[in-house]
Amino acid sequence: MKKFLTSLLLFCLLLSPINYAQAHNPADPEPNSGVNIITASALKDYLYFIASDEMEGRDTPSRGLDMTAKFIAMNLSRWGLKPGGDSGSFFQKMSITLSKTDVSNTSIEIGGETYKPGTDFLAFPNAADITASLVFASHGWVIKSKNINPYQNIDIKDKIVIISGEFPKGATPNKDLTGKSGEDWDDPYSYVDKHGGKGIIVVPDFMALADWERNIARYEEKGVLVFDKLNKRNISIPTVTLSPKLLGRLFSREGQYAGDIFNDSLSTQNVIGVLEGSDPILKDEYVAIGAHYDHVGVGSTPINGDKIFNGADDDGSGTVAVLQLAEAFSHAPRPKRSIMFVWHCGEEKGLLGSRYLMKFPTIPVDKIITQLNIDMIGRSKKADNNNSANNELSGPDEIYVIGSKLMSSELGQVSESVNNSSNLNLKFNYKYDDPNDSNRFFFRSDHFNYAQKGIPIIFYFNGVHEDYHRPSDSVEKIDYQKMEKVTRTIYLTAV
Repeated sequence: MKKFLTSLLLFCLLLSPINYAQAHNPADPEPNSGVNIITASALKDYLYFIASDEMEGRDTPSRGLDMTAKFIAMNLSRWGLKPGGDSGSFFQKMSITLSKTDVSNTSIEIGGETYKPGTDFLAFPNAADITASLVFASHGWVIKSKNINPYQNIDIKDKIVIISGEFPKGATPNKDLTGKSGEDWDDPYSYVDKHGGKGIIVVPDFMALADWERNIARYEEKGVLVFDKLNKRNISIPTVTLSPKLLGRLFSREGQYAGDIFNDSLSTQNVIGVLEGSDPILKDEYVAIGAHYDHVGVGSTPINGDKIFNGADDDGSGTVAVLQLAEAFSHAPRPKRSIMFVWHCGEEKGLLGSRYLMKFPTIPVDKIITQLNIDMIGRSKKADNNNSANNELSGPDEIYVIGSKLMSSELGQVSESVNNSSNLNLKFNYKYDDPNDSNRFFFRSDHFNYAQKGIPIIFYFNGVHEDYHRPSDSVEKIDYQKMEKVTRTIYLTAV
């Protein structure tokens, strides 16, 4: 019965846009007429499918995520967009390995006391059995242009290296990590591996500590996902992240780690569609518009009777916004530049889909002039809401804008000009437009991987709320009028 209902819902959603397209003759549309295709009702219809229980929380990888990918691709095909994936398809396929720690055979011993995975630490699965001295290497990053090298006065060979989970102060990833990895800069994991370290212990940042219980549940049930071709950490070196409990034991002189793992080989995909620009020269430049279409799947323990994390706001809202943008642009005069619509997988696993795309691009990275990232635009704080978990949630006519002025003053000016000249009356809030913001939102969504390649970005975000990463992030709590305003603003910015 569930399969039948899913198929019926999919058919109804496909039928409605077809009839609309037939009624709306795109042969000679009005200028910017595409913006009027973006409506609260259409966004709602798409979201009720994308964030339905039938999609099973869209985990990476999962049956629900694959169904969502097929739904997106069918619409792109009907609207006449060109495939931007592999071998003439809309999918950029990637092989992945899902690793789970054998809890019974994995432990850390520090200062004579033994600790177990889950409650005491999270392990990136690498089978190992080592005993070594501990050394502290600050954040662990080496950035030659900033004279940053925390290893200058310590010997890490045959040691377990302790690092913080922070990026070095005074450095900015999009500005200072533009040289060649391994020569101009090194991340902690690669550096420690190359220089003979035996293992890494990560001291988690505040956000990870605050979310420790939820991280434990996800780790124990679902393991760690690695995209095979991306695995810079296909390293013999084990890596563990400590719990708050272990922080007090951290600076004992010696540590021991033993661990076993189980691996499964799987696959997943990004979804990519391209609308070719109208200008014979400028069509070789691309504006990338993206969202992550994955969420966190199904939990093992019900929360208020519900185990399915539907992810209506995170990031169902961005997923359907990009879908509506693709629909709108396909029924309007083509812009001069080409547009690349991307639905990234694996964002919830560590921005993996966007990282994969930037490492193995289907369109040359140097042709992408801007990336507009849409991640959580569907929620609004009501005036009478006093829940402290919603303190930073934006209002009905407000959206956080991050990164628009960090890499390109021109992009920031365009964004402001579009917003000021439209009648949408959005308030742009720049509170988080700072790589040094304690919430680190600049680093926490797919735009970051584009920014690391020097591509100017804008990240549209409504702020966190009481339902963030909970089964209660559901479709009936979405502000569809706000979604319409934000999506229309992005359309006018991309034009």
